[in-house]
Amino acid sequence: MNLADTAENTITSVPVMEAFYTLQGEGFHQGRAAYFIRLGGCDVGCFWCDVKESWDASAHPVQNIAQIVEEAKKHAGRLAVITGGEPLMHNLTGLTQQLQDAGFETNIETSGSSALTGNWNWICLSPKKFKAPLTEVFEKANELKVVVYNKSDFSWAEQNASKVNANCKLYLQPEWSRCNEMLPLIIDYIKENPQWELSMQLHKYINVP
Repeated sequence: MNLADTAENTITSVPVMEAFYTLQGEGFHQGRAAYFIRLGGCDVGCFWCDVKESWDASAHPVQNIAQIVEEAKKHAGRLAVITGGEPLMHNLTGLTQQLQDAGFETNIETSGSSALTGNWNWICLSPKKFKAPLTEVFEKANELKVVVYNKSDFSWAEQNASKVNANCKLYLQPEWSRCNEMLPLIIDYIKENPQWELSMQLHKYINVP
């Protein structure tokens, strides 16, 4: 569902696939302690997605937002990362407001293909070819993280970079199963185009969720 970001449409529960306390493994906030909230539901369908079990929202229990926040507060870190699936399939205003009221920074990892709702300290846009991001998400993104699966993705990354704001951080990240092939190409590309930085899936190397 794509709901307008208004008080009357603020929802009080969302389907949660999993929630866990770990280190952020990717992008600008890499290495920080973070409480991840992975929501169920996705209409993008990346063939290389490593959490395909998140796609069907009905397969995951619906949890009250207040309960989600109480679980997050049990941990010392105060960075909350909302991910999916595609989290923007749900109106996230209520969840992010309650997290911020509890002292959390609120970050989102999104393909940007659904309307932007929620109160965000950081928006990580990871665009997918299967369903293009909306203009409003390009304009408000703090971080553009492009997954590189093959050589053609470099030009596609530049197409996306041309649409974000001037302060948006730019990251190239090798697709995990193709890392050995793509990483040397990414390194060379960044050396020639230093506006980009490298994002690695640190959590997979150090064996944390």
